[in-house]
Amino acid sequence: MNLLRDKGDIYQKEYEGWYSVFEERFFTEKDLVDGKDPIGGRAVEWIQERNYFFSMSKYQEWLIEHYRSHPDAVLPEFRLNEVMGFLRQPLDDLCISRPKARLSWGIPIPWDPDYVTYVWFDALTNYYAATRGAPGLDTDWPADYHLIGKDILTTHAVYWPIMLHAAGIEPPSHILAHGWWLDKAESKMSKSTGNVVKPLDLVDKYGADAFRYVMMREMTVGQDASFSEEAFIRRYNSDLANDLGNLYSRLANLWVKFDWGSFYSKKSGSFQDYLEDEFKDEFGYVGGKVPELETKVREEIDSLRPNTAIEKIMQVVRHLNRAVERCEPWKENQGNSPAVAFSMRYAINVLGEVARLLEPVMPEKMKQLRIWSETQSLSFTPQIGIQLFPRIQKIQPIQEAGSTTKSRAEITLDDFNKLDLRVALVTGARRVKGADKLIALELDLGGEKRQVVAGIGLRYTPEELMGLRVVVVANLKPAKLRGELSQGMILAASNGDEIILLTPQREIQPGSEVH
Repeated sequence: MNLLRDKGDIYQKEYEGWYSVFEERFFTEKDLVDGKDPIGGRAVEWIQERNYFFSMSKYQEWLIEHYRSHPDAVLPEFRLNEVMGFLRQPLDDLCISRPKARLSWGIPIPWDPDYVTYVWFDALTNYYAATRGAPGLDTDWPADYHLIGKDILTTHAVYWPIMLHAAGIEPPSHILAHGWWLDKAESKMSKSTGNVVKPLDLVDKYGADAFRYVMMREMTVGQDASFSEEAFIRRYNSDLANDLGNLYSRLANLWVKFDWGSFYSKKSGSFQDYLEDEFKDEFGYVGGKVPELETKVREEIDSLRPNTAIEKIMQVVRHLNRAVERCEPWKENQGNSPAVAFSMRYAINVLGEVARLLEPVMPEKMKQLRIWSETQSLSFTPQIGIQLFPRIQKIQPIQEAGSTTKSRAEITLDDFNKLDLRVALVTGARRVKGADKLIALELDLGGEKRQVVAGIGLRYTPEELMGLRVVVVANLKPAKLRGELSQGMILAASNGDEIILLTPQREIQPGSEVH
């Protein structure tokens, strides 16, 4: 702060504006929503007082150029677009003080005891001070990734880099804005609303490994994710109990039943050939290893897509399960075959690769699998009858607020014919402000232009949707979603939590009827 003052970047002047006591910040007239602060919707009051200001506006062009030359400086990409949109407007200087007479508990301004520091100026400097001041951390700046919540993006992607640059300090390499966890009613989880889920309660109930897996698999970095215990159980049972747990149980039981450890040096047989043929193209399967899998996983992690990395690993698990089902090694005439035994050792090797890659997510459970796959000797016996991930009996679903149970009642052809289904071309797409799940689509229905708001933002990006042909219910009564007019509904299929838009098999004229 002293450095910026000595440079002439901090000055004092009279200021007046709308002030929120709760947020401890000033707002302009255009910022207010229905006369209240735009963040919490609380009352504001008009205040006129003398304060200290940071000359943020003089660095606006530098920041714009910085982001143009470093397009991955703010992640995900659509968050950078938000920041650049903010920077298209003139940037005001930042009020960095509050009179001590009005706010006594703040950190004092170093050169003026009558003032305290605005919290978002003082707090941001702690990121740098804490890392540079700690023993052995002098080389840890700039940060590779600065992880923040999406609701404080402007503070960290505008104020913070400008403050650092003005002080001659390099900004973080990447500012990564994460989304929110939403409850079943699609509302943000927060202490103030009381709709939070206690993570440690879920850990006690289902185990730390399972909890980490489901959380990492369910959230796409940078986007909102919905949480419910029902959805948690579905993912757990599908991926961990059915796929991974079932594969371990099968191989472990067969290993002991047929004493495959005694067939250490034999090689040949249809099951081995099957694994080689089925795995080599997609997973790079060679001699019981899947080296291409690790490459793909690392690519996803480097691209900040841990959920996709996990899915690629689980594809191998499902593929291996299908291989075992197809070749039926549990049959007596096959299980006692040295060829099948050697092939199953290969399968266990693959399971070990899976365990190694999943160990950062599930360290305790995967350690058991990894030790077995690496040992594979008569001196080590897998635990028979003990399930890695016991299946969870589903809890009684709780109907979401405002939702109704879908009717499966039969309809007549006349009822169906009331629907006006048409093909539409997506000519524009943007995210709805404040709702990561919603995307506003501009559609061409054969010369007729419409806007439809769809809840597909967790699966699709606006860029992916451009030029896509979709199917629209064209005669649905218009409605408003988050203040946006929606003139219809696009059709999609769901596979568990996956959403897939229905699109024509071939290119067809916009406005064409769907029968």
